[in-house]
Amino acid sequence: MRSRLSTSVSAEAAGPSLTERLEKRLAIEKHFLELGCTYRHGRLHRFFERNVTRPMLKAGLQILGLYEKGKRNALSPVVRTVPVAFPDLPAAFDGFQILHLSDFHIDGTEGLPEALAESIRPLRPDVCVFTGDYRFEDRGPSEGVYPRMKTIIESIHAPEGIFAILGNHDPGEAVFEMGNMGVRMLVNDAAELRRRNHSLWILGLDDNFDFQTHDLDAALSSVPHDEFKILLAHAPEAYDEAAASGIRLYLCGHTHGGQIRLPRLGALKQNARCPRPYAYGLWTHNGMHGYTSAGVGCSSLPIRFNCPPELVLLELRAG
Repeated sequence: MRSRLSTSVSAEAAGPSLTERLEKRLAIEKHFLELGCTYRHGRLHRFFERNVTRPMLKAGLQILGLYEKGKRNALSPVVRTVPVAFPDLPAAFDGFQILHLSDFHIDGTEGLPEALAESIRPLRPDVCVFTGDYRFEDRGPSEGVYPRMKTIIESIHAPEGIFAILGNHDPGEAVFEMGNMGVRMLVNDAAELRRRNHSLWILGLDDNFDFQTHDLDAALSSVPHDEFKILLAHAPEAYDEAAASGIRLYLCGHTHGGQIRLPRLGALKQNARCPRPYAYGLWTHNGMHGYTSAGVGCSSLPIRFNCPPELVLLELRAG
């Protein structure tokens, strides 16, 4: 049995404080509130989403007798074990397990925190990572988010800790609220995991979808060039820059895998500017591996079809 006691997490590198790294995001968040919209979701989009798209989809599914089934599907998470091999993985991290959770939207589906906690408790990953979107809406109050996230966080057994980033639905305050629950929040920052004189780095980008406050150069600034690097990004859209910068594993979400997938055709909506295969599941780009999670929560409506909530357990292998 491999020892987990020899792994350590380095102290936060000297540099801008967490508050300083959030300054740009908080300014844009204020700008969004004044505009009543975001860069990618304008006022017309918001109006149709809330007053046309959601009600029509819900009514259609209810007429077909499928709405309750969709809700049950949304409360039936699955655990996917995904082995990923790297010829340059430090030997000390062979077999290292990462639990990847994304797109919680935790205040939008009643009963989801408890369903997720029940599936998470038996797992024993080395480390756990969150790739954003803790709130259901992309504006409004967040008081209902943090107690529900606490239920999930308390169910996680990961000796090397929990690392997380923000998504496009999250207020900047979530960095401090989540931090108070023991989560190491990365905002264009990096953390080093050490095991028997070998290192593995986890980098975290700020939102690269709507806020556009991601800064990979800043995240890389404290990381030695030849170290093994894993990147947490909210959306898959930074895939090209990441591969060119030597990232070995790119973990993201945002797309929900489509949330509704049709047999043979797949997702009705991709929701990301990237090649279609990069919008869900395991993919590779110029030698870099990536995994885009279908997420554990729902957007628009608390339903899923042919796309269950997924807890992704990635196992790193050498060779």
